[in-house]
Amino acid sequence: MSTRLDICRPDDWHVHLRDDATLASVVADTARRFARAIVMPNLKPPVTTVAQAEDYRRRILASLPPGTGFQPLMTLYLTEATPAEEIRRAKASGTVFAVKYYPAGATTNSQDGVRDLARVYGVLEAMEQHDLPLLLHGEVTDPGIDIFDRERVFIERHLVPLQARFPGLRLVLEHITTRDAVEFVSAGPANLAATITVHHLLLNRNALFVGGLNPHHYCLPILKRETHRAAVLQAATSGNPHFFLGTDSAPHPRHAKESACGCAGVYTAHAAIELYAEAFEQAGKLDQLEAFASFHGPDFYRLPRNRERLLLEKRPWTVPTEFALGDATCVPMRADKIVAWSLVEG
Repeated sequence: MSTRLDICRPDDWHVHLRDDATLASVVADTARRFARAIVMPNLKPPVTTVAQAEDYRRRILASLPPGTGFQPLMTLYLTEATPAEEIRRAKASGTVFAVKYYPAGATTNSQDGVRDLARVYGVLEAMEQHDLPLLLHGEVTDPGIDIFDRERVFIERHLVPLQARFPGLRLVLEHITTRDAVEFVSAGPANLAATITVHHLLLNRNALFVGGLNPHHYCLPILKRETHRAAVLQAATSGNPHFFLGTDSAPHPRHAKESACGCAGVYTAHAAIELYAEAFEQAGKLDQLEAFASFHGPDFYRLPRNRERLLLEKRPWTVPTEFALGDATCVPMRADKIVAWSLVEG
């Protein structure tokens, strides 16, 4: 069994870096492992214009450790008030690489999201015309739909009609969690892709209840049953270019997770590529990690693959119990437990 893994430096195609003191606390974890990252726009207030995205990008760059070559790839938050002209500006900017669709109320800071997709058809037409990808939080928010079925129902109700109406629009179904999503994306055209998180590769819904209720494993989309986890792992390790890495790493203060109404999100940036290596090794597919982490994403986004290399070593280490998060702390995935792979610096 190999004890070292040398791969093209990967990219993270879905990450939450937050802002202000939280941004300063977490951005180095992502920058140590990834050359580029698609940065989510669900701040308060949301990033809805190119000007706001460029300001946010400057704040990210200013928060990086000196000498870091990390590139934040910016996104716009789609609202029902987004003008089609903003899409033209985004495509011309060289800094905005996608637009994010949140169903209103689906997840953290999604209250400004879309309630009726028909109201943004003009924007989607402009995105199809200018070849700007649409990133989809693929869940319905209908209270009559079971939380474990929201991804499947979104595909049936919204994604199938969306593809039919905008066949040239590049679509990314984010952080997929179900066999239904795997089968749909696998059968789709080349302009349909999906990101996969490491927590959805390593955890099923039992992890929410081991030793009691575990709020640090609560995320949206919520963890699913083992049959779905196994299907998502098979997709990630299959070599299929429709699937690529997106951590959805989402830092929250400990007190906001351990509360009567805890926040959704798992922080994984501190050990992301190491944990992906663990998942791929468990599947007997370490040889597929480089394509999933380093090739499929840039190919879909029509960006060059990175030239730098990243080295991992089979050397266990213990994750700290918590990390500083501004004036608070954050409990990371695998807190106070072992990660099998280590990042080799230098």
